[in-house]
Amino acid sequence: MSQSETSLLQPTDVGLYCPAGGFHVDPWRPVDRAIVTHAHADHACWGCGHYLTSQDGRTVLRARVGDGANVETLAYGEPIDINGVRVSLHPAGHILGSAQVRVEHRGEVWVVSGDYKTEPDLTCAPFEVVRCHTFISESTFGLPVYRWQEQQVVFDEILSWWLANQAAGKASLILAYALGKSQRILAGLAATGELPGSIFTHGAVEAMTEAYRAAGVRVPATTHVSAAEPKSVWARSLIVAPPSAQGTPWIRKFGPLSTGFASG
Repeated sequence: MSQSETSLLQPTDVGLYCPAGGFHVDPWRPVDRAIVTHAHADHACWGCGHYLTSQDGRTVLRARVGDGANVETLAYGEPIDINGVRVSLHPAGHILGSAQVRVEHRGEVWVVSGDYKTEPDLTCAPFEVVRCHTFISESTFGLPVYRWQEQQVVFDEILSWWLANQAAGKASLILAYALGKSQRILAGLAATGELPGSIFTHGAVEAMTEAYRAAGVRVPATTHVSAAEPKSVWARSLIVAPPSAQGTPWIRKFGPLSTGFASG
């Protein structure tokens, strides 16, 4: 048999395609019908005719693809029939709204993970194991060389770093992806207790943080840097910005600072 006769999902030059259902999963160029695992730019392509994503991910996907895009949502676990293919979305635990795509046709079940993590996250639904015949796994940090500390240890270290910078008269600039990573840091720090100072954000971070708030996720108060009071004491503050801000004139306004980077 040919691959088209045996594969429920096939690689193409625009991403994974389901011939039976007539849809793509996480295409990287515009297609007619896209199922999106989550709203990161390498998974959510602008310009598709129709999008399907999780209910939790609606606000952040719209922030990526625009209010005019045709976006349909599903609750986690809710099935939908697309041209005779049964599709459902299940929590991936990566960022707000991230989902694994379960595809079932003629008794065969495939699952596309997208990015995922199995550790709990205050800002999104936890990862769910989904039984299937074929599992397509994203594995950015899958090599054995990657070993991570418990997340609470990391949040405590960030807080200690912030306090040490305050004592040294330096602003604390932490670089993190505008969508997902920044909000995870904010929520994690808030969970450690009372914060020692104000939090300011780069515009890209603030836009996505507002999308999280609109979806009901609890994150601490933040202020867009451009809206800061003229006499703001940067040396007592935490500033959250995307990695692209590093080395730009934008960061000069903060004076002496210490820079951290969040990844993983």
